[in-house]
Parts: sequence; C-alpha cells; structure tokens
Amino acid sequence: MGKINVKIFVDRENRNKAIEFDNNATVSNLLKKLDINPVTVIVSRNNDMILEDEKIKNNDEIRILSVISGG
Repeated sequence: MGKINVKIFVDRENRNKAIEFDNNATVSNLLKKLDINPVTVIVSRNNDMILEDEKIKNNDEIRILSVISGG
C-alpha cells in the first residue's frame, strides 16, 4: 500500500503541517489522526469544502477551519 503526502493548515493552531497517510485515507482518518472532532470544523481542499468520507489525494492542500457558534 502506497503513501501520500498532505499539506494541512489548522486554523485553531495557526500553523501548517505536513502529514503522510496511507493511500486510501479519508478526511475522517485525517481528523482522527489530528484528534479533531469532525462536528467542530469545516474541511476544505484547494478552497472547496469536502466531506468526511472523501479520499485524500497526494499533495492535497487541506484547510481545517473551526466552526464558531453562538447563542
């Protein structure tokens, strides 16, 4: 099974990361690895919103943005 490299920006940490994953990794796998609750963030790839079941591709640029709610 091959590996892919992904560039990630996590806004709550205000930093970029580079992570290596298995070839069949999904957004859900990424969030689990980063210990991020999926209901608290929006994930985008190349400025397009993506869902948890979408596969991550080699050299993707992923942004993980915190959802802010108030009441």
